[in-house]
Amino acid sequence: METALAAAVAAGESVRGTTSPNPPVGAAILDRQGNLVGTGATEPAGGAHAEIVALREAGEKAEGGTAVVTLEPCNHTGLTGPCSQALLAAGIEFVYYCHPDPDPKAQGGADHLRQQGVGVERLDRDVDTLRPWLTAVRRNRPHVTLKFAQTLDGFTAALDGSSKWITGDEARRHVHADRTKRDAVIIGTGTAIADDPSLTARDGALELPNQPRRVVIGGRSLTGHARNLHHLGFEQYRGIPDALWRLWDSGARDVLVEGGAHLASGFMESGTVDAIQAYIAPKLLGQGRSVLTEAVGLTIAEAAEFTLRHVTRLGDDVLLELTRKD
Repeated sequence: METALAAAVAAGESVRGTTSPNPPVGAAILDRQGNLVGTGATEPAGGAHAEIVALREAGEKAEGGTAVVTLEPCNHTGLTGPCSQALLAAGIEFVYYCHPDPDPKAQGGADHLRQQGVGVERLDRDVDTLRPWLTAVRRNRPHVTLKFAQTLDGFTAALDGSSKWITGDEARRHVHADRTKRDAVIIGTGTAIADDPSLTARDGALELPNQPRRVVIGGRSLTGHARNLHHLGFEQYRGIPDALWRLWDSGARDVLVEGGAHLASGFMESGTVDAIQAYIAPKLLGQGRSVLTEAVGLTIAEAAEFTLRHVTRLGDDVLLELTRKD
């Protein structure tokens, strides 16, 4: 079972950033003897769900076998048919899943399978890959991760505004790899004008296969500025509510806010920051520019609180990944 679960989780992670508005689900099929005979992951929107991909690979070996899925099998017909029915047709006798489906249109697959005599059990496993999508569906807007790099004493730039580079090469490579897993990368007009960023996911000079949408929030015109964004193409929205609605409506479920401080404060004030990625460098400035431009609270009791999920060492830097405490 652990082998199948690990295979399903890895399959889902491998397609993160390519499946929205659908979730990046992974699935594994075991034959009657418990051998792993099929794995699959969600295809891009309109393509097959993870269970279907895994069943195709398993073929006739799926009959009498077990399915392990990171999300409850769907029970509705959209662009594709219900996965619960496909599992039944393949002769699957046991289904294990990690997360119930929060989408009212798709949920119910577990109950349907039980009613048809299939053994169904929910596993006690939190799948990180699905957390952004699950949060987005519950909140009816994209999941928002606020990302920043800072010194040990909490500054994102020196007093003169310089910030290249606070972190080292390994941390910056991680940032680019992470962009490939996001539906969109968001900055403010101030950052677009001052930095002329590309907002692409790169490995050195080479663009990585999956590129996020480039989004700018703010009312200032970028005419005559942001040459790279004009060359590559970008979307611009006047404010945070409009941007999140338009992104959600066009299929984005997992977005990354990269700056600057005014925009970060705006997202914090709007209460829409679901997660934080803090890249911390072993440097001290003493004075400089902060992550935020406005106070979140006037007392410690009013501070925004987050739960630490992961700590990753990246060369001499450290990445803290946190989620909002509800």
